[in-house]
Amino acid sequence: MPSPSHSIGRRALLAASAGAALSVGLAAAPSAARSPGPFGRFGSPVARRDERTLYVHPGSLGDHTTVQAAVSAASGAGWTLVIAPGTYRETVAVSTARTGMTWIGASEDPRDVVVVYDNAAGTTRPEGGTYGTSGSATTTVQADGFTARWVTFANDFLRTDLPGNPGTQAVAIKVQGDRSAFFHCRFLGHQDTLYADSMSLSAFARQYFAHCYVEGDVDFVFGRATAVFEHCHFRTLLRPDLASAPHGFVFAPSTAGANPYGYLASRCRVTSEAPDGYYKLARPWVPSSDTTAWPSLVVRDSVLGPGIDATAPYANMREAYPWQSQRFAEYRNTGPGAEITVPENRPQLTPGEAESATRATYLGGWCPSPPMSGA
Repeated sequence: MPSPSHSIGRRALLAASAGAALSVGLAAAPSAARSPGPFGRFGSPVARRDERTLYVHPGSLGDHTTVQAAVSAASGAGWTLVIAPGTYRETVAVSTARTGMTWIGASEDPRDVVVVYDNAAGTTRPEGGTYGTSGSATTTVQADGFTARWVTFANDFLRTDLPGNPGTQAVAIKVQGDRSAFFHCRFLGHQDTLYADSMSLSAFARQYFAHCYVEGDVDFVFGRATAVFEHCHFRTLLRPDLASAPHGFVFAPSTAGANPYGYLASRCRVTSEAPDGYYKLARPWVPSSDTTAWPSLVVRDSVLGPGIDATAPYANMREAYPWQSQRFAEYRNTGPGAEITVPENRPQLTPGEAESATRATYLGGWCPSPPMSGA
């Protein structure tokens, strides 16, 4: 999504990858609950969970040393990847044929397992041309039924890496498959961190994020999927290159007009390291590839910190598609960023409307797998 080029530090990502990030309620399981060795209570290559389990270890103690090598080896459906602690600097693609795949961070602490790369939309490909927003993704998941637990997905591109280049979109993960679920994961980046999307305009991919942490600045949760976020923490970053507001936007849905459900954030919280009021909650994205998009977002029962501009929490991406014409609404939010000071700028659901703004309604009969013990 379009944005001017700006410079910002790599501090948040590097500190987080080193385990020095802010506490986001994602503590590891008690040490007494873990098994010895690099794969915690999930066994080892010697005593594997089942024949469709592969172990990834950067020090060659597993079946593969990279995540992509394990994904490539997992031909067909129903594979599990147990990933040992480490920083995996690579791009990873899970194709449509690899349905029902599960990734497990072996230590049960997402800070320990980091899949990261630094491509951006404006980065030049080795064969020529640039990656574009979609091509910049560190991890791309197109398969249905994908699940990840205790994994960090990151893109540590800096705006200063491409001075003067407007292609600063840098995706940590692009998720397109239906029935995709993420439990206790982290998503780190700056612009366009989490791309919750679908394979086509007619495919209404359902995605679920529980107890996750997402950070960024410009439109850092975006796309056309039907995505439910529960008990998630969204963190807006400081933009030292900008002296005034807005620094960015948390959500930028691009829901297809025929899709009744877009993004739902329930019992979440939004915090910020930027000055008070420097962030908008959302703006609608109507891409040139789908000018009939009708962006949809409901934020309910959530705590919005002072970083959100309470007076005008929404803005336009393009004047031709004003946010007032989109499907934006809130319900029973609290915190300084949720104060209703200008009612016409804070559309609210009625209690009757709120009855259908639920995980069950949005996910349409799909019940995400319950978390494992300790998840």
